[in-house]
Amino acid sequence: MPLNRRDFLNRSAATGAGIALTGAAGVLATAAPAQAKSHKPEEPERYSFSVLGTTDLHGNVFNWDYFTDAEFDDKPHNDVGLAKISTLVKQQRAAKGRRNVLLIDAGDTIQGTQLSYYYARVDPITAKHGPKHPMAQAMNAMDYDAAALGNHEFNYGIPLLREFEDQCKFPLLGANALDARTGQPAFAPYSLHRMRVQGAPDVTVAVLGLTNPGIAIWDKGNVQGKMTFPGLEEQAAKYVPRLRAMGADVVIVSAHSGTSGTSSWGDQLPYVENAAALVAEQVPGIDAILVGHAHNEIPEYVVANKQTGQGVVLSEPAKWGQRLTVFDFEMERVNGAWEVVTVGASVLNSNTVEEDPEIVGLLRDEHAKVVEYVNQVIGDSAVAMSATESPYKDTPIIDFINHVQAETVKAALAGTEYAALPVLSQAACFSRTAAIPAGRVTLRDVAGLYVFENTLEARILTGAQIKAYLEFSANYFVQTPAGAPVDVSKLTNAGNTPDYNYDVVSGVSYEIDIARPAGSRVTKVTFQGAPIDESARFVFAVNNYRANGGGNFPGVATAPQVWANSEEIRNTIITYVEETGTIDPARFGDGDWKLTRDGVPVF
Repeated sequence: MPLNRRDFLNRSAATGAGIALTGAAGVLATAAPAQAKSHKPEEPERYSFSVLGTTDLHGNVFNWDYFTDAEFDDKPHNDVGLAKISTLVKQQRAAKGRRNVLLIDAGDTIQGTQLSYYYARVDPITAKHGPKHPMAQAMNAMDYDAAALGNHEFNYGIPLLREFEDQCKFPLLGANALDARTGQPAFAPYSLHRMRVQGAPDVTVAVLGLTNPGIAIWDKGNVQGKMTFPGLEEQAAKYVPRLRAMGADVVIVSAHSGTSGTSSWGDQLPYVENAAALVAEQVPGIDAILVGHAHNEIPEYVVANKQTGQGVVLSEPAKWGQRLTVFDFEMERVNGAWEVVTVGASVLNSNTVEEDPEIVGLLRDEHAKVVEYVNQVIGDSAVAMSATESPYKDTPIIDFINHVQAETVKAALAGTEYAALPVLSQAACFSRTAAIPAGRVTLRDVAGLYVFENTLEARILTGAQIKAYLEFSANYFVQTPAGAPVDVSKLTNAGNTPDYNYDVVSGVSYEIDIARPAGSRVTKVTFQGAPIDESARFVFAVNNYRANGGGNFPGVATAPQVWANSEEIRNTIITYVEETGTIDPARFGDGDWKLTRDGVPVF
């Protein structure tokens, strides 16, 4: 339901609070039509327009899952992909008039599917006379007006991102992505758009792009010494007044940053990871914020600016093209200037429409190449393995990842001063639907185990640090008293911890007592059958996300690095299968850990 700015100004000044809306209908009543001004007897000039928004597309063009080689589906029967979103966009433009609609995105565009991976690594867009990126082709065909940078835009390095930028017919925005040497913006901070109003002056809409400061941690290897990423609030405070001074009648922020006000990196950075609501609260002059990064669905959320009392409308559409945000603006001419009277936000579900034949036809050949690529057979598996129970049981499929990582690090350190140190390894369950079939194994089967573009490092940790690491990881479990029923659907993800932030460590054995409170759960930590020596040194095979501080696990980010590799862990696993020919849990399924309650195994 539209937010009447004048009513909200009065109400928020009295309450000083933001207002959360639970859905598209919201909880704010629609205000009565504005009355004519006493000094202007004629009906005021009005103009309506819409801003459509996507976010966290993660390389999804088609409603297709390359890891299952089938049409995408999940429990709520969502659909994904730009081809679906394009149909919704065309419907909105047809209903409202093309000149009255803007289309923007809030980042994380070029990483996430095998389609996007193929054109980054297998047939890269950076090659001489290389192909055009499928996401650039689709978004250009859909006439996007602007897109903010997401943190995953940097996964493949700055050169590939620059090539993607060159291929896009719309600007990539990042007011807080700065050149490390000059301190100046490395990308366009904002874009200005003229909405042509028949019989009246244009409405000028400014889109300010903000990305995530966590890039400095998560993609340290790609950006260190090249770019810096200050906080969203400080850069918004710098640019919003400029945009207003430049004549912007409406200011919209496209922010690759969630609304929670929390961070996953502890005190490693002086900035907030999920700062969109803080931007709305602290920076006056913003009308709406398209939110990204958190993979939530927020149809409409209204925050009162502390300085002005003005309501700022936030909306986050669900990831991968499952939803399209629609901001509806009502403008009025007051004393010769345009003012925002009402703002409303809602989301449209992409599973209500068919894929746009234009987008499907445009990228049919690219899709076919990737399907062929992922379905090539690379080896065999002695047994079937599944990740369904991996978040709460020791499973061979996660042990397999750790085995490959540990073997890779051992081979890399052979002949060095660290060769005699024992190698431990960490891995997380990135996908509960990942599976390896018995018999023939395809590339997509193996790639589905590791859906992120992480690379492998080796760090030195002590036994004491390993114990602290395990204890931190065990925060993932919900405290469950001994004797109480165990519901596996409610056992994990305590404190909204995602699966990718629960690490299993191989090479040591340990128990996690979920009857105990967080911070005192890990017991019986042993190495080679004896209690672990807290002063002993271990080589720790760890992905670069975790090594750089992602998840804020203790000890690892400051631990000495003794080796690092630029190859994605996914490719390391694929190569292992190609070279060995067989996946056999008899080589690596070791039962390192288990859940207990008062010493009694849960399973």
